[in-house]
Amino acid sequence: MKAFIALVRRDVALALRQGGAGTMAVIFFVMAVTLFPLGVGPELDVLRRISSGVIWVAALLACLISLDRLFQADYEDGSLDLMALSPLPLWGLVLAKCLAHWITTGLPLIVAAPILALLLNMPASGLPVLIAAMLIGTPALSLIGAIGASVTVAQRRGGVLLSLLVLPLYVPVIIFGAGAVDSAIAGYGATPYLMILGALTLFATVLSPVASAGALKLALA
Repeated sequence: MKAFIALVRRDVALALRQGGAGTMAVIFFVMAVTLFPLGVGPELDVLRRISSGVIWVAALLACLISLDRLFQADYEDGSLDLMALSPLPLWGLVLAKCLAHWITTGLPLIVAAPILALLLNMPASGLPVLIAAMLIGTPALSLIGAIGASVTVAQRRGGVLLSLLVLPLYVPVIIFGAGAVDSAIAGYGATPYLMILGALTLFATVLSPVASAGALKLALA
C-alpha cells in the first residue's frame, strides 16, 4: 500500500509540476464545449437538448488526448522497468497510474463541467446528476484508456492506434452518462443510469489492471 500511494503521489506531483497532459485536457475540454454554440447556432432549445451529449463527448476526447503519455514517459526513460521490479505488482502499478490520471485529468473536468453546462443552457435540475454521473463514469475512462495505452506503449506515434482501440469501448460510458442527465432533465429517475455507470466502472476496475499488466509485460519483455 505504501508503494501504491507513493506512486500515485509521484505521478500527481509530476503532472502538476510539468503542467502537461492534464492542463491540455482541461483547455481542450473548455474550447471544445465553447465552440459548439458557434457551430450549431445560439438557439437555446437546441443547446439544451444537446448539452449533456456535448459535455460527455468533449470530456471523452479531453481524456483521450492525455492517455498516450500514461506509460510512455516512464517506458522511454526506463522507469517502467524499475517499477516492474518493485514489490508492487504490475496490476497495482496500472491501478495507481489510472488513479493519478483521474486525479489530474478527470477531477478538473468534473469541476469545469457544471460551468460549461450552464453555458449550454442546461437546466439546473440536470447539474447535480451531471456531477454525479461524471464522478462515477470518468474513472472508467481512465481505466479503459489504460488498456489502449499499455498496448501502444512500445509503438512510436501510437496515438491514432490508441484512439481506434479505446473509442469503441467508451461508447457505453457516453450512452449512460448522457442518458442519466437527460433522464433527470426530463423528470424521470436517473438512478438506473447511474447504477449501470457504476457497474461499468467496477468492471473496468477489475479488468483493466489485469489486461494492462499483461500488455506491459509483453512490451517490457
